[in-house]
Amino acid sequence: MRIFLILFILFTSALGWAQSIDYNTKNGYAIHGYDVVSYFEGEPVEGKKEFTTTYDGTKFQFASKAHLQKFQSDPTAYLPKYGGYCAYAVAVNGKKVNVDPLTYEIRKGRLYLFYNKGKNNTLEFWLSESPNELVSKADENWEQIRN
Repeated sequence: MRIFLILFILFTSALGWAQSIDYNTKNGYAIHGYDVVSYFEGEPVEGKKEFTTTYDGTKFQFASKAHLQKFQSDPTAYLPKYGGYCAYAVAVNGKKVNVDPLTYEIRKGRLYLFYNKGKNNTLEFWLSESPNELVSKADENWEQIRN
C-alpha cells in the first residue's frame, strides 16, 4: 500500500509539471522568443532573456518587465492560438507547422501566427478564404493534435 501511495504521488506530481499542449518553441522559447504581449500593442518585438517566465511548461520571453508582469497577471489572454503553430496549416491539414513570428493576425482578441516563406504566405491564404470557417476547422483539428 505504501509503495502505491509513493507511486501515485510521483505520477500526479509529474502531471502537474507537464505541458497541457504542445507549444511551438525554437531555441527553447515560445514564438521564437518574441514577446507575446507586444503583438497586442501593435508591433511584435523580440523578448530579452532577463525578462523570462515559464507558463504551462514553456518558456516565454518579454521585451520589458512591464510586459512580463502583464503576461503573469493573465497569461491566457496573450497565448497564441494552436500553441503558436501556423493557424492555416492546423485548419487545412491538421498539421503543426512552424511560423514566421512577424506574420500574424489578432482576431477577436486572439493571436494567430502563420507560415511565410517564398510565395507561401499562409496569412494571405487565410484572409482570402473564410477566416471564421478556418478558425472553426482549426479549433476542431487542434483538439486532435494539441499534445
